[in-house]
Amino acid sequence: MKIVICGSMLFSKDMMEVAKELERGGHEVITPHNADKYASEVLKMELSSSESIENKIKDDLIKDYFYKIKNADAVFILNIEKNSIDGYIGGNSFLEMAFAHVLDKKIYLYNDIPDMPYTDEIIAMQPIIINQNLNKIK
Repeated sequence: MKIVICGSMLFSKDMMEVAKELERGGHEVITPHNADKYASEVLKMELSSSESIENKIKDDLIKDYFYKIKNADAVFILNIEKNSIDGYIGGNSFLEMAFAHVLDKKIYLYNDIPDMPYTDEIIAMQPIIINQNLNKIK
């Protein structure tokens, strides 16, 4: 299965570990732009949201990931704790889930659905919650 990993870039080390494990399971995995460089600290996290916005525009990252999702079988949302929210799903990951839903792709969540302003919409997309068990991805 071809799987696109989504999540906060603060989780880049976790993303790369999950990607390796999924690849060992025979999956083809796509990670976010520069996730490997953030994970290995070749690149440092942006100091401000304006830097992040600039990079998203310059590299057209939202549209780029849409096309990657379009050509994949599933998205995997690495939703772990952030900002004191268990299972955090941020704006970009929420968009990516919506793209996947509209394209009839499978949506996997690493952890339970978080309590967020858009929880109802996440539930409506009917993600498959794997509770940290990567063997449930089929």
